[in-house]
Amino acid sequence: MLCSYYGHNVNRSSSPPERRDPPRATLSRIGRVLHAEGLVRRYGDRTVLHGVDVHAAAGEVVAILGPNGAGKTTLLSLLAGLQDADAGTVGRPAREVGWIPQQPAVYRRLTVRENLELFARLDGGAPGGAARADAPSTGTPDSPEASPPGGPPTSARRRSKPTRVERRERVDRMLDEAGLRDRADDLVGTLSGGGQQRVNIAVGLLADPPVVLLDEPSSSLDPRQRERMWRFLTGLATAGRAVVFSTHDVAEAERYADTILVLVEGRIAYAGAPTAFAATADGDLLRAFVDLVEGTSDAGEDGPAVRRPSSAHTGRDMGPPGSSPTGDGR
Repeated sequence: MLCSYYGHNVNRSSSPPERRDPPRATLSRIGRVLHAEGLVRRYGDRTVLHGVDVHAAAGEVVAILGPNGAGKTTLLSLLAGLQDADAGTVGRPAREVGWIPQQPAVYRRLTVRENLELFARLDGGAPGGAARADAPSTGTPDSPEASPPGGPPTSARRRSKPTRVERRERVDRMLDEAGLRDRADDLVGTLSGGGQQRVNIAVGLLADPPVVLLDEPSSSLDPRQRERMWRFLTGLATAGRAVVFSTHDVAEAERYADTILVLVEGRIAYAGAPTAFAATADGDLLRAFVDLVEGTSDAGEDGPAVRRPSSAHTGRDMGPPGSSPTGDGR
C-alpha cells in the first residue's frame, strides 16, 4: 500500500531509492493524460508564457525545471485551471487535475481529519468554485471561512457532489495512503513542515485525479522529509497517475523525473530525458542546465529553438515540440 511510503515502517537506510526511469515506449502505450498546447499568459503589457506545450502520460513524472522567475508557477496555475490562458488549450478539465500549491493550503486550527472532511464536503461544487490563487480571502486565516493561502488544493473544484459515505471513504483512504492515520486527530498546526505538506497533498488527491500538479513541493522540507514525500509521489506514479512538479533544484529533477522541461523566460528551452540533457555536458546535468539558461538569456528577443534530443541519442520517442519560442517571460 502507498501508506508504506509515509508510515512508520518506511526504510530509513541512508542509501537512496532507485530512480524511476520507465522506458518512453511504455509510457507512450499507456497514452497521454495531460496535453496542453500553445499556452500564452500575459499580465498587462508583460508576456509571461509564450506558446508553451506540456504533455504527460499515465505513470510519468515530469519536472518543470527553471530558474526563479521563469514562469513555472504561472504555467502550473494554467494547467490547474486557477488562471485562464490568453491563448492555447489545456486538454484536461480542471476538475480532473489535483493541484498542490507550494505552501500548505490547509487550516492549522483544524485536525488532519477535519481538514480532509472539510475539503471532501467542498468537493463537488460548480466548476471553478474553489478560491482562485488571486482571489481575496474572507474570514480569518485559520477559519474554514477563509481561503487558504495560494488557493485550496483542487478537491474543492469538482463537479458532482459525493455522498456522505463516499466522503468518509475518501477521507479514510487518504489517511491510510498518506500515512496520516496516527495523526488524524492532531491539529495541523502541531505537525512538522513535512507533515503539513502530507496533508496538503492528501487534500489534493481526495478526488483520485489522474493528474497531480505540485508547485515546488519540497522547497520547505528537510532531506528526510523530502525523501519520504518522494517515496509517496513516485508511488502515485507507479499506480498510474501523471505527476508534474516544478522545481529549480536540478538534482531533484534528475533523480525523480522521467521527462524534464526546462523553462527559461517563459519558453521551453529543452524537453526530454534527464540523461540525454546531461549528455550535452559530459553527463553533468547542472552544467547543462546552467549553460542552457545562460545561453537562452543571451540569445536576445526571439531566444533559441527548443533543444530536443534525437531518438537515436535517447532511445525514446520524444513526441511533439515543447514550445514556440517568442518574446520574453517571467
